[in-house]
Amino acid sequence: MFRALLHRLSAALPGQCALCHAWPASPVCPACMARFVQPRSRCKLCALPLPAGLERCGACIKDAPPLDRCLAVVSYEYPWSGLIARYKFGTSPGWSAALGRLMRDSPGVAAAVDAADLLLPLPLSPQRLRERGFNQALELARQLAPGKTRADLLLRLRDTPAQSSLPLSRRLRNVQDAFGLATGAPDVLQGRSLVLVDDVMTSGATLHAAARLLRTAGATHITGLVLARTE
Repeated sequence: MFRALLHRLSAALPGQCALCHAWPASPVCPACMARFVQPRSRCKLCALPLPAGLERCGACIKDAPPLDRCLAVVSYEYPWSGLIARYKFGTSPGWSAALGRLMRDSPGVAAAVDAADLLLPLPLSPQRLRERGFNQALELARQLAPGKTRADLLLRLRDTPAQSSLPLSRRLRNVQDAFGLATGAPDVLQGRSLVLVDDVMTSGATLHAAARLLRTAGATHITGLVLARTE
């Protein structure tokens, strides 16, 4: 209850820019946005940076992931790594609106969201949800398209260690069988175009595990959309 109240209050009250401390300002002021949000050429399937003019990285050409498209807004580096951690684990849940606008304004995102039938946030386990008080992926999805966001179809079946804490060799096993579908979900998902929303993408194992499950339910097009991508 306290976290929910904090969420509403922090969204309504003015504050300082978290980077340059301009006052009053949104969580990141327009000047800092212009400085730290620079469009980059990325692989269309895994969102890793690529030289301009290339669409796919070598790994995705060799073994294509179960996503039709993958979009990342920023790289998971200064200042975004610290700001996202503050958003998820600290005292800034009210940043959802500002971060959602940042995502929506990124090249390709508005078109992907508008073309999708549904936005599915990556779910948290009940244990993780109790610890944080909110699901950041759900809050971002609601900012992007509240009428299309469904948090009741894709379920988290078990709690898992954070992917960032594991070596690459263990990340696939970590999320194996971690997701499930709600009763009746295949009837809703059959033939649909989906956007899977999360805050940070590391190896892609989590998004890929969810995407494979959604494919079995009949989804025809799946875009992965993340706020930040590690490199």
